[in-house]
Amino acid sequence: MTDIVQRPASPATHVPGTATERPRTAGGSSRRVSWDVLRCVFVLLVMLYHSTFIGPLVYHDILPKNYTFPHQVGASLLLVLSAYFVAATVRRGGARRGATARWWWGKLARLLPAFFVATVNAWLFLRYLAPDGWYLPGKRDLLANLVMLWHWDPSWGFVDGSYWTIPLQLMAFCLAAVMWRSPLGRGLGLRAVLWLAVLMPAAQWYYRATLPAGNAYGYVVDGLGIFRWHLFVAGVAVWMYATGRLRLPHFLALVVAAVAEHALQSSILDPTTGWATDWTAVALIAVGIAAMTLAAVGPDWGARLPRPVVRAVTWLAGISYGVFLTHQTVGYVVMRRAQDLGVGPTLQTGLMIVTGVICGWLLTTLVERPVHHRLMAWWDTGPARYGRIGVSDSRS
Repeated sequence: MTDIVQRPASPATHVPGTATERPRTAGGSSRRVSWDVLRCVFVLLVMLYHSTFIGPLVYHDILPKNYTFPHQVGASLLLVLSAYFVAATVRRGGARRGATARWWWGKLARLLPAFFVATVNAWLFLRYLAPDGWYLPGKRDLLANLVMLWHWDPSWGFVDGSYWTIPLQLMAFCLAAVMWRSPLGRGLGLRAVLWLAVLMPAAQWYYRATLPAGNAYGYVVDGLGIFRWHLFVAGVAVWMYATGRLRLPHFLALVVAAVAEHALQSSILDPTTGWATDWTAVALIAVGIAAMTLAAVGPDWGARLPRPVVRAVTWLAGISYGVFLTHQTVGYVVMRRAQDLGVGPTLQTGLMIVTGVICGWLLTTLVERPVHHRLMAWWDTGPARYGRIGVSDSRS
């Protein structure tokens, strides 16, 4: 995740890890640096987790790091953040004809082109630049990753492990667009959907956790990503509370249930070693949701930060989706090749982070922003005109 800020023409375009908008306050009257700060922190947590823990774990020839951050937190919090802005922006067009369709198209136009380019880039790095003995993806693996089939058939490996959030985002965008135009997008219907999204995965967790590998039921459950539905619930709950659509007791009940569900879904049930849960990660998820709530209902944090810090945070948040897409596989190869040159473990981590920032900036500048602009222009001159919707009327 993650949804993922930058200063684009169209504001309603957040995806996990990205900051393709300078987010608005709950009332929609101004934009806040608070969200930029959170997005930067969450993306940094993703990079620290991958560079210090997952890299040496997956590729044993990468030196163990002096400092390790072994908690999968950043991507999950980016999904919560993305869900908040999905809820905040899907309604922005109101009842105007075509507004929801344009919102949905804008999400896809931001998410998919950069993902396709980053996937091919990661495949090329593994195929032609990785050391001997590393995962060597074939053309079939590239195709499977481009169409996001990894959860539906484990025989297709990730070319980049970060991409597990992308199909979840796509499903969230589609579901939000449909729900907003139905009774399930508001009132009692929306509340029922939120509780169902928390309780149904919990009810089937033990059955899924005890199934043998290769079971068809597991493929469906994992393919639909129900192991992370609770994160979307938490993000929507924060937005509902910040806008007065949810009272405090109900909000707290939903958030506590979502955090408890995260503890359950991220636990491992092993027949020999028993139950294992990363309680530090669960606590950090709770802290992250609390920080988002403060950002949504409190004053803007940017007022207390020096202007150079605000500019740096805003710039990094603006390229964060590109960083999210490019830092992991490319960073692993860079770390391993730097190790061949005698670079130590701590500097390797720094190189991976710097590489992610540079590659993320290039992907954002050369692909994400210009392609999004062209695709939205095509929508306004194509489907919008065909549907007799003026460009000004179709903006969400």
